[in-house]
Amino acid sequence: MIVYLDTSTVLRVLLRQRGTLRAWNRWSEAYSSEILRVESRRVVDRLRLESILDDEGVALAHEELARIERSIALIRLSTHVLERAAQPMPTVVKTLDAIHLATALLFRESRRDEVEFATHDVRQSTAARALGFRCVG
Repeated sequence: MIVYLDTSTVLRVLLRQRGTLRAWNRWSEAYSSEILRVESRRVVDRLRLESILDDEGVALAHEELARIERSIALIRLSTHVLERAAQPMPTVVKTLDAIHLATALLFRESRRDEVEFATHDVRQSTAARALGFRCVG
């Protein structure tokens, strides 16, 4: 299975939340946008500022995030991705979600294999399905 990971799937694993992706780490290839790095680190910093994570928790989160990122191929945020993300979408989509969807769409176009879209966000899943992705998560 080739999977495109939305940041929500990585954050569930990183923060050890319930309902993580059943197929986590059972894929042949995993990809995500490089915005995953920004989104994930912003969440860790927000949790630190809200005193949800202490210094040790922040250190562990960054170590785990680095480990996860080494197992995922990150796709560059290119002008082509941004142009596609700015185009109309079939459903309501937030900005960062549009960047993930555009990245996944362009990646899928470059492959001959089916690419599954992994997300824990209901609205993101709806948009991905409307764009022809099989969704997991």
